Amino acid sequence: MLLDEDPATLIHHTIGNFNIQPDKLALGRINESLSTLQQARELRVREAESALKKLARNFSTLQSHHGETVASHNAADHASQILSLDTQKFRIAKTASDLEIEGERLEQELEGLKGKLQELEMQGVEGGEDERGKRELEDETLLKLKVYRSLGIDIESDGAGNYNKAVIRNDKKGDVHVVNIDPKFSRFFYANYFWQTMA
Repeated sequence: MLLDEDPATLIHHTIGNFNIQPDKLALGRINESLSTLQQARELRVREAESALKKLARNFSTLQSHHGETVASHNAADHASQILSLDTQKFRIAKTASDLEIEGERLEQELEGLKGKLQELEMQGVEGGEDERGKRELEDETLLKLKVYRSLGIDIESDGAGNYNKAVIRNDKKGDVHVVNIDPKFSRFFYANYFWQTMA
């Protein structure tokens, strides 16, 4: 026999010399950690599954909306609307261009009117020499027409400023004579004719 003592006794003494309590505590802590990790993992998996279901529902809703949009989209109507908007855009651009041209024209007209106003202000209330001459000529003509009218003679103009017709009324005789004035006869001739008609 190789050993003096019984092997079972030796093994029992050997086991008694080992301190396995710390190892047992360590194993217990490991088991607790594993259990905690397992619970945390299950919780995260449940949260992930819930988020996935929510995303799936959102995806399904968006897919349904997309399908409805695609189904309701009409390419012909879209093209027609684009064409209408383009036409409206060009019309607005043309209107803006026309308004700009009109604005420039009105500015030029305004500058011209300012120049005329300045010229009139320089001439004063009576106007320039030309205006005074015209007024004097018009006043002289009006005075002659008044004298003729007081004698019963109405002088008519041809629209170009030439007096080529006279209507002579003789209240005593109740006569009315229309005389066409021809430049080839002298004023003296017409004066004598008028006096004879009024006599």
